[in-house]
Amino acid sequence: MQFIQKSFFLLLLSLALSLPFSANADEAATGKGKSAAQQPLPLDELRTFTEVFTKVKNDYVEPIDDRKLIDNAIRGMLEGLDPHSAYLDKDAYAALQEGTSGEFGGLGIEVGMEDGFIKVIAPIDDTPAQKAGVKAGDMIIKLDDTPVKGISLNDAVQMMRGDPGTTITLTIIREGVEKPLVIAITRDIIKVRSVRKKTLEPGIGYLRISHFQIHTAEDAQKALTDLIKENKKLNGLILDLRNNPGGVLSAAIAVSDLFLEQGLIVYTEGRIKDSKLSFTAKPVDLLDKAPMIVLVNGGSASASEIVAGALQDHKRAIIMGEKTFGKGSVQTILPLSDNAALKLTTARYYTPSGRSIQAEGITPDIPINPVTVKPVAQDIPTVKEADLSGHLKNNTGKKNGAEKQKAADKTAGNDVDKLLKSDYELYEAVNVLKGLILQWQKDKQG
Repeated sequence: MQFIQKSFFLLLLSLALSLPFSANADEAATGKGKSAAQQPLPLDELRTFTEVFTKVKNDYVEPIDDRKLIDNAIRGMLEGLDPHSAYLDKDAYAALQEGTSGEFGGLGIEVGMEDGFIKVIAPIDDTPAQKAGVKAGDMIIKLDDTPVKGISLNDAVQMMRGDPGTTITLTIIREGVEKPLVIAITRDIIKVRSVRKKTLEPGIGYLRISHFQIHTAEDAQKALTDLIKENKKLNGLILDLRNNPGGVLSAAIAVSDLFLEQGLIVYTEGRIKDSKLSFTAKPVDLLDKAPMIVLVNGGSASASEIVAGALQDHKRAIIMGEKTFGKGSVQTILPLSDNAALKLTTARYYTPSGRSIQAEGITPDIPINPVTVKPVAQDIPTVKEADLSGHLKNNTGKKNGAEKQKAADKTAGNDVDKLLKSDYELYEAVNVLKGLILQWQKDKQG
């Protein structure tokens, strides 16, 4: 046993030959101002690790492969740091690369770990999870018959992914609901279309970004250009980042830059030199300073908070909705041998004014709580001048003007009613944006 323990201990030392040695654990812990690469190796702690490794290898009830023991030790080391650092084996690393490219097999939810359970950060638009009713903030406690308590986040993600057409049952705890919810979801190929656009009213555009991927900024720029062409000019825009769990940092920076002409977008700070970065905007504002509303909620996290924070600090947009998730840390993917990788938290990011969003989130300028609106039946019909017998005719010479206006009002009313019933937050954002547009146009005139 002593030979095995000594051999494994020497193996650990050989993995860290680039680090200076020291048997002084206190000096290793404090570092005394030295960089991470210069800090001495904690030999006493490594000796304890080899003792535990040897005991498990020799005394556990069943034989265990050395690679499995070491992989588990690495996973435990990273998962003990924070909810977002992780060891990615070959399959997990490949899945991460698929996710950022925009196509993968599974349910379509962004998740994190909280108190040993899987927390839903946000369901992705038009995916099986969203259609089945999974919501941001849900806590997943079981996957099929397997409790998630005690399993790693990566293992849970792998369990949720699978062949299209297969079904998995999630047991969920939801705030405000007494009993756990049991939701069966059929897996599908998840093709994340991260950008959508439409014209809400003449001159008012709507841009939805559901996830920040490698090509999101390019797609957003094209969508904005199309909206401008459709309307000849955009008088205002609603940028919808609700339930956007984040994604690629560079995409968030590039999207912010579409609406800013100058100034800081975001900066990051960490222990190593490479983690201290800052990103500034370049001319031109695609909207030519037209008013903007940014919609956010508790499912808006990470990269979407960078965009909301930058536009809020520069007073470029009004932020509406709920307080955001509060993920203000940066994860760096560090490739390893055997096609594995580390996802390691290396920095915190800060908004242009120096705010850290970590565990705080972005507070909206105009808070909106999610509600369901039902129209009240009108028992008393309304009467207008045009309905009165013997009313004076309009003398502009335009025949059927009143009738045309009635028809237009009715059509517009139907559209507003649909929006009011289906998406109250967006309905309120449209109303606020109209007011901003009126003020903006008035200021331009004089």
